[in-house]
Amino acid sequence: MRVAGVMSGTSLDGIDVAIVDLPRVETIGFQSTPYPKEVRAAILAVSNATTTTSAISRLNYGLAELYALAVLKAVKRYGPVELIGCHGQTVYHEGACNTLQLGEPAVLAERTGVPVVSNFRARDIAAGGQGAPLAPYVDYLLFLDRRLTRVALNIGGIANITAIPAGAAADEVVAFDTGPGNMVIDALVREHSHGRMQFDRGGKIAASGRVDRGLLDELLGDAYYRMAPPKSAGREQYGVEFVARMKRSRRSLPDLVATATALTAASIAMAVRQVKAADELIVSGGGVHNRTLWRQLAAFLPGVAIAASSDYGVDADAKEAIAFAILAHETWKGRPANLPSATGARRAVVLGSIT
Repeated sequence: MRVAGVMSGTSLDGIDVAIVDLPRVETIGFQSTPYPKEVRAAILAVSNATTTTSAISRLNYGLAELYALAVLKAVKRYGPVELIGCHGQTVYHEGACNTLQLGEPAVLAERTGVPVVSNFRARDIAAGGQGAPLAPYVDYLLFLDRRLTRVALNIGGIANITAIPAGAAADEVVAFDTGPGNMVIDALVREHSHGRMQFDRGGKIAASGRVDRGLLDELLGDAYYRMAPPKSAGREQYGVEFVARMKRSRRSLPDLVATATALTAASIAMAVRQVKAADELIVSGGGVHNRTLWRQLAAFLPGVAIAASSDYGVDADAKEAIAFAILAHETWKGRPANLPSATGARRAVVLGSIT
């Protein structure tokens, strides 16, 4: 069965579409379509402040039109699909309480003529879970090894890990959001460049600045980093208020970018050390291209082999979109696809709704 996985993350960089042949998990193709500036601004407007129901409703339908165009573009290049798994755009997430992803599935189904699985997080929350992270089910399928303890790390807007002990059963997997990934870095870069850049390409800005050790220690004092999992994070913790808190230090923007990058690396390292000793760290997401972040991770985690998921046959940029193709396929087959050990749900449940 060919499934299109559609993912637009908290980095707000755009829409990723992966076409995957299942159940053998062969990626047929991958495309990424950047969000127009006005769409990114509209998402931020409903994510960061009290807004109106009309703005949310319009964005819900408008995003679905963009998702449909992105899927049809991928289908034109790589061939037809039988199912779409669409995560939608998260605009609010309060783990174990509520979550909201926009992108009306009826519009996507109508425009493409293909069934759509969406609203993946809601059922896990209804079952007492955080609703996140959901990728650990896929990480377990892709990266379990009989001899090595592996940690799958995704560095999107938020960073999250999946710790997979050697030869583990599914209920032995531990996974949680570690804290900020690219979100804070990206916000500071947009300000530094007056909107001309959306991210720190290659980590060059971070490399040009100096880490404020005092500010870094203050930020790492946040109780979240020491909370036991399950736990999840989002723009609510690391959005505009967090960036404003950093700016109050009055350091230069390159220094703040350097400090934010160090915060991402340090908080990931703290999380990795909280779980069973890792042999390998397998990295995916946009952060895989940040060389400064990569060097800091290596410094914080000596003795851990660090590699991109692409080295394991899973495109590092496409992995989250691939994950939602796999999760949609599980839903279509009526199979549970959350890991209660990761989300804290009372039981394994079938995720999502089919339109």
